[in-house]
Amino acid sequence: MLKDTQSEPDDRRMPIDRVGVKGLRYPVQVRDKDHTVQNTVATVQLTVDLPHHFKGTHMSRFIEVLASHGPVIHVGNIRDILSETASRLESRCAHLDIEFPFFLEKKAPVTGSPGLMDYNVRFAATLEEDKLDFIVTATIPVTTLCPCSKAISSGGAHNQRGHVTLSVRTAKPLWIEEMVRLAEESASSELYSLLKRPDEKHVTEQAYANPVFVEDLVRNVAVRCEADPNILWYRVEVENFESIHNHSAWALIEKTPA
Repeated sequence: MLKDTQSEPDDRRMPIDRVGVKGLRYPVQVRDKDHTVQNTVATVQLTVDLPHHFKGTHMSRFIEVLASHGPVIHVGNIRDILSETASRLESRCAHLDIEFPFFLEKKAPVTGSPGLMDYNVRFAATLEEDKLDFIVTATIPVTTLCPCSKAISSGGAHNQRGHVTLSVRTAKPLWIEEMVRLAEESASSELYSLLKRPDEKHVTEQAYANPVFVEDLVRNVAVRCEADPNILWYRVEVENFESIHNHSAWALIEKTPA
């Protein structure tokens, strides 16, 4: 019989908060608002807490649990994956983090030319004593135009691409598309993958007519989150990749609405 080193006792009496596998690429299925299924590939992190009396965890069991639930992860089997992981690893809680690209077709605002936009999405799920905590995070690229630059310049104003990273806990599922729309409507303009000249003119003029500082953008998103009774907690982070500086402008609001 082969020696089970991981199960040997450890005398340092130091529990580990999270231990497991990270950087595993795995197929996932995500349902979009049109009720179709997107097949994409996620980067997966599956971990557990390790009590102080165990020397190590059994890394192979994480992969075995994933494999036992079929070749695809989806929202419907996340709780079962976490429950089995905690049981197999003799742990109090288990964590599953999956990060993947989510695609939306967007039509250019004037010509209607179609193109695909991708958004980075992350599911972070923790099961502790049968209580599931689930956070969805989406990073949405937008355009912002500087109000100060517009106010002090006789012609034009500097603008930049920014990232709105929105994380939410909700009472019921919130579509990724709704998170994207919430962020885009808070910015100077949304982004498109394909723009013809009439579209470019429209986007440029729209941004100029709706200038926002990074502070404006993060507050705009927060106000919209506050107005949605389905959102129980949110964290919104905005980074503007400044076009006239070699640094970014950044702001964050995290809150549990009253």
